[in-house]
Amino acid sequence: MAAPAPDPLPGAPAGLRAGPDMLAGRSEAIIDRLHGLHPVLIDLSLDRLRRCLDALGNPERHLPPVVHVAGTNGKGSTCAFLRAIAEAAGQRVHVYTSPHLVRFHERIRLAGTLVEENALAAALEEVEARNGGLPITVFEVTTAAALLLFSRVPADLLVLEVGLGGRFDATNVVDRPAACAIASISMDHMDFLGDRLATIAGEKAGIIKPGVPVVTGAQAPEALAVIGAEAEAKGAPLAARGRYWDVAWEGGGLRYRDLRGEILLPPPGLPGPHQADNAGIAVAALRAWGPSWLTVAALRDGVAGATWPARLQRLQGHLGAQLPPGWELWLDGGHNPGAGEALAAHLRGWSDRPVHLVVGMKKSKAVGEFLAPLLPLAASVHAVAEPGQHLAVPPAEIVAASGGVARLGPRVADALAAIVAAGGAPGRVLVCGSLYLAGEVLKADGTIPG
Repeated sequence: MAAPAPDPLPGAPAGLRAGPDMLAGRSEAIIDRLHGLHPVLIDLSLDRLRRCLDALGNPERHLPPVVHVAGTNGKGSTCAFLRAIAEAAGQRVHVYTSPHLVRFHERIRLAGTLVEENALAAALEEVEARNGGLPITVFEVTTAAALLLFSRVPADLLVLEVGLGGRFDATNVVDRPAACAIASISMDHMDFLGDRLATIAGEKAGIIKPGVPVVTGAQAPEALAVIGAEAEAKGAPLAARGRYWDVAWEGGGLRYRDLRGEILLPPPGLPGPHQADNAGIAVAALRAWGPSWLTVAALRDGVAGATWPARLQRLQGHLGAQLPPGWELWLDGGHNPGAGEALAAHLRGWSDRPVHLVVGMKKSKAVGEFLAPLLPLAASVHAVAEPGQHLAVPPAEIVAASGGVARLGPRVADALAAIVAAGGAPGRVLVCGSLYLAGEVLKADGTIPG
């Protein structure tokens, strides 16, 4: 007797989700095959994707309300706050983010649940078939697949994170979001976005749409000037921090204020002083849009309840167990100069015990500039690279960039053993410098994002 067919996701067409991941690895094989259609990994353009979406029936025109989020640092955390606030209000939320840490499926969340293997593979195959073998990048294919899924599964909100830049990023095919948000802009991806902050800001500001409210967090004056000019040119209401809204730490929580009034918020669920800005952006974006479901209670519960892996995440699995009692192991994926400054601000609050850094980075990143604000705050620094870490900087180069302060790991487990062997008071170990390293660390710790 044949087994009964698994139930599809409520509200989804039959067959969209096929239950247990019986075909695990199928989506990865499809993605590997698609790399051959356009060997250049990053080729910022919208023409290929628009052609493909036309062949798919334009799923980007059949989405729930969208909040589109760009920025250099903090956009992932802003997305986490947006999702948490909406879910605290009882809403169903789609989320599209990148990169993933352990499994590709982390990039696509359908109505609150990570996409299942069969659903992802089926969507990728449909995109591949409709594309007809024409040139297209893998990120464009996966974005098309995500938009296809988002168009078919009912939800109340889509939180859409820009992959790279904004103006020519694949996510910018959504013509009429409910709101746009731009988190902190700093120097990163200069080979694609330009080597001046104003130029990079211009690419990020490319997500601004005519008449759609745009919210910005703390920005350097030259970046804010570019965003303001783009918003004015497109008739988009600009809600900039320090002008339209602001947020400050007060009594262990946050005091948020905008032109509509003040709200006392609990401490954010994501640690670090910089998270006040990201939480504030999420609150300001939702208040600028003004959905009927938004309440002060949802804002408070969402800000307090937000989670996001590898953003000052404490690890207590297999790797954490290598440290003696009283020690703590933390993980952060920050990897550019702006992230280094944000981490340094947090480390200053860890003055009650020694801090040991374990650093691994991706090639093309500004290693010395990332390390500069952190080195004076560290009791020790170890340079590492894991065997599976994508485009890892050789640890010797990190040692050189540190001016000889760092020691060779060469792997995270080796660095932890060396820190413990050196003795001393119980401390905190922070593994940082790369989201790719973060993924390898999460796997080694047995902490899988879900």
